[in-house]
Amino acid sequence: MVSKEYMAVIIGMGLVTFIPRWLPLIYLTKRSLPSWLVEWLDFIPAAILSAILLPALVTDSATKSIDLGRPEFIVAIPTFLFAIATKSLGGTVIVGMVLFGLAQKFLF
Repeated sequence: MVSKEYMAVIIGMGLVTFIPRWLPLIYLTKRSLPSWLVEWLDFIPAAILSAILLPALVTDSATKSIDLGRPEFIVAIPTFLFAIATKSLGGTVIVGMVLFGLAQKFLF
C-alpha cells in the first residue's frame, strides 16, 4: 500500500508540472499576441537547438576544450548547408548520417 506522503508528493509534482503549462494556455486562449511577439517566439526553438548542439559539436568532453577539428563539427557544416538548401528534415538526417559514417571511415 502506498503511503499518504508518497501520494502527496506525486500529486504535488503533477501540479507543479501541470499548472505552469495550463495557466498560459487558458490565459492566452482568448487573447491575440502582438505580431512582434509571435515573430520573436518563432526563434525560440532554433535558439534552444543551437544551445544544445553547439557545445556537443565543438567541445572535447575529455579535456573540456574547444576543438574545431572534431568529426561531428566538420560533418555538421555541409549537413547544415544541405538543410538550408533543401529544407528537408529526412534528407538532412540521411546526409548527416552518411557524411558522418564516411568521415569516421576515411578521415578519422
